[in-house]
Amino acid sequence: MFLLAITPGLGFDRARWGAVLRSGIQGLLIREQALEARALLDAARWCREAAPVVEIWLGGRLDVALAAGVGLHAPEGHPELDPTWLPLSRPLHAESQWPVRSGCAQLLVSPILPSPGKGEPWGVVRLHRFLDGLPAAGPRILALGGLDPSNAGPLRHPRLDGLAAIRAFWSEDPAAAVARFQTAWDR
Repeated sequence: MFLLAITPGLGFDRARWGAVLRSGIQGLLIREQALEARALLDAARWCREAAPVVEIWLGGRLDVALAAGVGLHAPEGHPELDPTWLPLSRPLHAESQWPVRSGCAQLLVSPILPSPGKGEPWGVVRLHRFLDGLPAAGPRILALGGLDPSNAGPLRHPRLDGLAAIRAFWSEDPAAAVARFQTAWDR
């Protein structure tokens, strides 16, 4: 299972970010809209040095992602990009977005469960129905939205590669969250 931690938008904090990077996650999405380009670049470079085995994604800033040598998560409303420029991650809020975004490296299907301010959730049945219709090969697909270790197990599906979350990694011990996600996923 691939676990992607998403930063909570509270700014760069080496101690907190370091704990998350060392927790056993496989990816970190830096989503810090209040940080200016230089601070984002410094944070992304620090993350790459601190945890070279963790994939680093930068939310919404193509210029900084290219300068840092990390992947870009282009949020909804971002212009479509050629996925050959750099590793590209996109949200998937509706099944109809699949044809345009299926060439990306990673898709975050969202929101799966109720999540504050994120619209109508997909739910497990809709998610599984969508995944059933996908080819075996293609982008990494992660579920996002309202997920924590207590509700992650039923999401398992052969075409779902893992989960993305914010609160689960930042509101408690991140290593404990990783262990609990893994236990829930393996059941």
